[in-house]
Amino acid sequence: MVKRVAVVLSGCGVYDGSEIHESSAILVHLSRAGAKVQMFAPNIDHMHVVNHVEGKPTEEKRNVLEESARIARGDISDLKTLNVADHDAVIIPGGFGVAKNLSSWATQGKDCTVQSEVETTIKSFHSAKKPLGLCCISPVLAAKILPGCEVTVGSDKECEKWPYAGTANAVKEMGCKHVNKNVGEIHVDAKNKLVTCGAFMCNAPIHEIFDEMGVFVSAVMKLI
Repeated sequence: MVKRVAVVLSGCGVYDGSEIHESSAILVHLSRAGAKVQMFAPNIDHMHVVNHVEGKPTEEKRNVLEESARIARGDISDLKTLNVADHDAVIIPGGFGVAKNLSSWATQGKDCTVQSEVETTIKSFHSAKKPLGLCCISPVLAAKILPGCEVTVGSDKECEKWPYAGTANAVKEMGCKHVNKNVGEIHVDAKNKLVTCGAFMCNAPIHEIFDEMGVFVSAVMKLI
């Protein structure tokens, strides 16, 4: 039977939405695996819009669903319409949109809140014992919602290669287990059917991230 995978996006662009290279790689690997994919995003405003040339916020207003539609080539649905019964797994790519639009992690860290429809989605798939795939910064959503789960966001030792390693320590402070993994590696929390990886939490060449997304998607598919 064809495996049905929901992909939840958070906008379009690394600094204020979904990381485009991660999202595209996930979609390529899902297509190669023969999955039927349906994309979703919450119909909410961006926390802020970032000029990706300057890396600075602007006064412009944008909608997360409308921006995510750029990655989805227009074929996307409001997250509130996602029915867990219609899907075998859910994947959430990274990008700062996860920390700004799908949650308040960017401003509140471990004390953040998760956007209500995103929280419902994660809890629903977890309760149904269906796989969750979270990469880059998005594993923090699981750490916030699923107490005691195991995740990786890469390394917990900050350096030029791992500039966001502090995230791993915040995950630990929330009572979850962080497992250090190098680029190309993933972690599977079999108890929670949770697959995570660091992706662009690492300053790695894009082809290495693309290949890592293949390992990540394959692990999610195997859990279905």
